[in-house]
Amino acid sequence: MRYELFYWPGIPGRGEFVRLALEDAGADYVDVGQARGAEAVAEGLEAGPRPPFAPPYLRAEGIEVSHVANILLFLGPRLGLAPADGALHRFEHGLQLTLTDFTAEIHDTHHPLGPTLYYADQKAEAARRAAVFRSARLPTFLGYFETVLAANPDGGHWLVGDACSTADLSLFHVVTGLRYAFPRAVDAATVDTPRVLALVERVAARPRLAAYLASDRRAAFNEHGIFRHYPELDGGITEGDDRDGP
Repeated sequence: MRYELFYWPGIPGRGEFVRLALEDAGADYVDVGQARGAEAVAEGLEAGPRPPFAPPYLRAEGIEVSHVANILLFLGPRLGLAPADGALHRFEHGLQLTLTDFTAEIHDTHHPLGPTLYYADQKAEAARRAAVFRSARLPTFLGYFETVLAANPDGGHWLVGDACSTADLSLFHVVTGLRYAFPRAVDAATVDTPRVLALVERVAARPRLAAYLASDRRAAFNEHGIFRHYPELDGGITEGDDRDGP
């Protein structure tokens, strides 16, 4: 099966959750935004009788699926990245939905009043939101995944069962993005989550993913995506920092 992934070019963003699964499985896919530009992604939002609300969305042999967790629920069994047991698969999907919530909270640290305003227009609110995120929400989410790993009866190398799933790949993306956006806070929070850190290293060492991560197909984190590094939001103080972006 050949897959078409539709997501904005130039940023990892939510599209990276899907890319990691496709790359890890060695799937035949085209990254439409990278290959044909943002216009091709935008055109697809208005095509067909059941248009998606926003990227990412995926097409495969007449099937179209939108939303990260929904896409990975579709892809996981097809790519060998989901538990065969139905109960475990439902639990793994719940983990993916938790990561969806986590990702939304990460985004809202720099845009607490919404994406239509520039960061410069909501810096005070972002500073308050980020402080709560660093002190409470970040350790709570990471601590939950540490608990899941510790409780896994199959050894705790992976979140569910004894094999890598899309949830493991997604946790890798979130932690990697957080290391870019909140390096100080992540260093402090992960002192208590050694299993999460070990999982991140385990995912990065998977042969196909290692090759992808070292390639030019992988977009670098930057201040236009979900994970943005504003030092003042990581507890740092920078004077004269007037970086901006919607």
